[in-house]
Amino acid sequence: MLYGGLVSITFRDLPPREIIDMVQKSGLKGIEWGGDIHVPHGNLYVAREIGNMTRDAGLSVAAFGSYYRVGWQGQGDVPYFEEVLETALELQTNIIRVWAGRVGSEEADEEIWDRVVEDSVRIGNMAREEGVLVAYEYHGGTLTDTLESIRELIKRVNHPNILTYWQPLPHHDFNSRLEGLKDVLPWLANVHTYHWEERQRLPLEKGEGEWSSYLEVIKGLSGDRYLLLEFVKDNSPEQFLKDAEVLRSWLDKQ
Repeated sequence: MLYGGLVSITFRDLPPREIIDMVQKSGLKGIEWGGDIHVPHGNLYVAREIGNMTRDAGLSVAAFGSYYRVGWQGQGDVPYFEEVLETALELQTNIIRVWAGRVGSEEADEEIWDRVVEDSVRIGNMAREEGVLVAYEYHGGTLTDTLESIRELIKRVNHPNILTYWQPLPHHDFNSRLEGLKDVLPWLANVHTYHWEERQRLPLEKGEGEWSSYLEVIKGLSGDRYLLLEFVKDNSPEQFLKDAEVLRSWLDKQ
């Protein structure tokens, strides 16, 4: 099944209670809680409270959106994966989003590739012991920034608990986005959902043509996944509610 939800950091300035109320009002089903503001890495009390608040509202914790940079544990603002995993367990979610390093594929040398691959296997093993999946952010400035690099990374890591997100990257054209989605289908966790043109945020309804093609690819997969709204135009709660209505209408047709 495909469910709609929200990435909490879309509204960084709002407290968790308001985000929960807004998602409940929208008719969407889940929230990916961010590890930078709303559920800080390692703050187990906050994670427990927000996880309970989410479920009490009839919503699911779709994922823990961490800021763990694979291969850079404990360096600068990168948390230790042990903290990230403990936080996810308190939230009672089985998916942790991480970032595939902090260097784009064009700049990454073999040493960087090795450290990201080795740490991916390490955290994948840790997560597997707890019944949790780890999924890469599909993003520029990391080793998931091109079709070729995400293929190579997944192939090298080759771990059953390491998956990836997908989103329509602005530096790809439509055909490349669609090809990239098809490529990662066997490892697809959740989908970050928005519509941009020339790097400008637009209402989701403007992207119906593209998203109908993406949904046609995704809908045949077994298991549950979330399409999580983010990059809402003008960071507007009102626009979020409109986008949520559009997303629900698309999902209702699946």
